[in-house]
Amino acid sequence: MFIDEARITIRAGNGGHGCIAFRREKFVPRGGPSGGDGGRGGDIYMIADRHQNTLLRFRYNRLFRAGRGRHGQGSDKHGRGADDMHIAVPLGTLVYDDDTGGLLHDFLTPGERWLAATGGRGGRGNAHFASSVNRAPTKAQDGEAGEERNLRLVLKLLADVGLVGFPNAGKSTLIASMSAAHPKIADYPFTTLEPSLGVVAADEDSSFVMADIPGLIEGAHAGLGLGIQFLRHIERTRLLLLLVDVSGGNTEDPVSQVEILRSELAAHDPPLSGRPMIVLASKMDAADAERVRRLDQWCGQQNTEFARISSVTGSGLDSLKRAVTRKLRSLEMAMDS
Repeated sequence: MFIDEARITIRAGNGGHGCIAFRREKFVPRGGPSGGDGGRGGDIYMIADRHQNTLLRFRYNRLFRAGRGRHGQGSDKHGRGADDMHIAVPLGTLVYDDDTGGLLHDFLTPGERWLAATGGRGGRGNAHFASSVNRAPTKAQDGEAGEERNLRLVLKLLADVGLVGFPNAGKSTLIASMSAAHPKIADYPFTTLEPSLGVVAADEDSSFVMADIPGLIEGAHAGLGLGIQFLRHIERTRLLLLLVDVSGGNTEDPVSQVEILRSELAAHDPPLSGRPMIVLASKMDAADAERVRRLDQWCGQQNTEFARISSVTGSGLDSLKRAVTRKLRSLEMAMDS
């Protein structure tokens, strides 16, 4: 099950208490204080794990507590510090403070480690309080409480390319044809119920990650259909592929479909409408020539790159890989300059 939002509570470990003790040794009738310090409570760290792709585990396990430090003992024995806790989260997870709404951290790098809650300091034993005027102190410190936080986790998949289109535009078939991803494919709308990622090998030296989200419909940004739930997963993509079904069985105007898709993207997140994109005429194996011509003409007027593909026959897929690779490299060069 794909879960991309969860709420959890984390509690770092409490520090151990300091000890009140005095030396009791043979031939030392007036031994001094010997109470040891308490151990430090365990910290809680979050780590980005590239092998995870859902927040499902946090739906059933919402409380994470690190161990507490051991109490101090006599003979100046310090309590043992607790082990730190490490919580693995998917790459692309954003961590918000659920009480204030503020963004605390964004995991963008595999293996990235972030201190989410600090363990409490151990209390000092009475040996620390001895002085020239108080040689037998009878006080010690309690350990400090560990930090506690209520967190909201939001997953935004990290992908280079995002597939956008109406239901049954051919997105799932495309990602299945170009990568090892296995999304559900059927001849009825909304067969894709969750995002999927696929790694596309463009050539021997390069590859890119493609994300397929459920089909959009007009009004998706306002909650219609399934798109609103997953639109966040293309916010991080550098390039968008807009798929338009140009087969003879589709009676919708292809230009209107592109314009609706772009308006839905802009309504969800304005910068998305200006994201580099390639318009794809999908299902060319059953294409209506007039629909293809109108879409090609509109893309030329809008100065938008246009490509013809058929995921069933494989026509145009190699050219598409090269076009996407070329586009991503140009974007990288623009960022470096």
